[in-house]
Amino acid sequence: MKRQRSLGRVALAAVAAVCSVGAFPGQAAAVGEPGPYAFDHHATTVAGAVASTDAKQLKAGSTYRSSIEPGGQLYYQVELDAASDAYVSAVAVPRLGPQEKVDYADGIKVSLQDLKGNSCGNDNDAVFGSAGYPRPIAAHATRTVKKDGIFCQSAGPYYVLIERTTKATSAQDEWGLEIRVDSEPGLKSGSAGPTEAPSSWPSASPVPPAGTAQRAEGGTGFNDAAALKPGVWDDRIKPGQTRFYRVPVGWGQQLFASADLGSSTGSGFVASALSVQLYNPVRSAVSTGYTLYDGKPKSAAPDPLPPVAYRNRYSVRDEVSGARMAGDYYLAVTLSPDVAKSFGEKGYGLTLRMSVKGTEGPPPAYAGAVPHYGTSAGESAGHGAMRLVGIAGISAGTVLVLGLGVWRLLARRRAGTVPVEQPGRQSPPQYGPPSAW
Repeated sequence: MKRQRSLGRVALAAVAAVCSVGAFPGQAAAVGEPGPYAFDHHATTVAGAVASTDAKQLKAGSTYRSSIEPGGQLYYQVELDAASDAYVSAVAVPRLGPQEKVDYADGIKVSLQDLKGNSCGNDNDAVFGSAGYPRPIAAHATRTVKKDGIFCQSAGPYYVLIERTTKATSAQDEWGLEIRVDSEPGLKSGSAGPTEAPSSWPSASPVPPAGTAQRAEGGTGFNDAAALKPGVWDDRIKPGQTRFYRVPVGWGQQLFASADLGSSTGSGFVASALSVQLYNPVRSAVSTGYTLYDGKPKSAAPDPLPPVAYRNRYSVRDEVSGARMAGDYYLAVTLSPDVAKSFGEKGYGLTLRMSVKGTEGPPPAYAGAVPHYGTSAGESAGHGAMRLVGIAGISAGTVLVLGLGVWRLLARRRAGTVPVEQPGRQSPPQYGPPSAW
């Protein structure tokens, strides 16, 4: 009997775990609300420091969990060499829901600084902008080693500063942070190549791919982003929800992407209803597209990128400098929660059209191992995240079936050894928990 009760407790714990997996602090979704952001479950939790002298160390190739309050200014520390480019990204995850108000200028900023407080340049902020509704947004900072560089060119410790701007009339909840640090080796001596970004490139979008769409199910973050190939993909999206996708782009290749929102019954007008944000493999935002919604079919597309090339990093334009490396490029698609007010709280048809032009070429002559960025570069971590999200996505009905199966097994154990099913015979149905419970 003790064994049965113990097994029962374990079974109930397992069912409870299935129900709770994927709900992070402050990010549990209520029924009818979008799901939480899929944080990297391998991430190390680290607290940001108010003073630089207390900053905790971050390491290249690692992901971290943190959080930030309204108006917060948090310091972290990284160790950089004198030859590698460095990238620090921070994904800010506000609470989701119709009551969580954000302002146009609300957002975060990421900076890399030397020990004297000099900025390494290429600091970046991310704000909600005209699409003023809560969703995950990512900002980044970059240290680029240049022959004529002035600041941040030497080896040693550097500070990462993450700042949050929140208007007094906006929701004052704490935001989750996912911080990622990446490093890119320099080039071999004598093989630097062009040191200026291209002034022009083929920017005319190709004819959008057509034909039968394949089924896709977007993720809820960078870590479980759905892997797509060039072609047409269909998904569903709810108001307030952000769907993440990724597509590999090689050296010399050019990505074109768009998102189509299907028609719906109802009437109304929602400005910036669909936001389409394109990120490069180190989570730097490179281009954005928006569209209004009035119930008719609409399409949004980020500005086209140049072919991926090492020299792009020397440009001051985000859509050029962002296409500086091969790897997974991410598309974050968000549907405004205001769409529900005029057209209903339901799933809307979403069609992704992906085109990758050009033949993949060789990588530049790196002085070290050729880096691989993005989810596909570390599929072990990516698959783990997908498994986690898969479990978290199990429906209540599935959990109920699982629970009934456990009860049935326990009932049989209580009656004796579980019988082996014989072909052509069916065991009598048993429902509900064992009577000993």
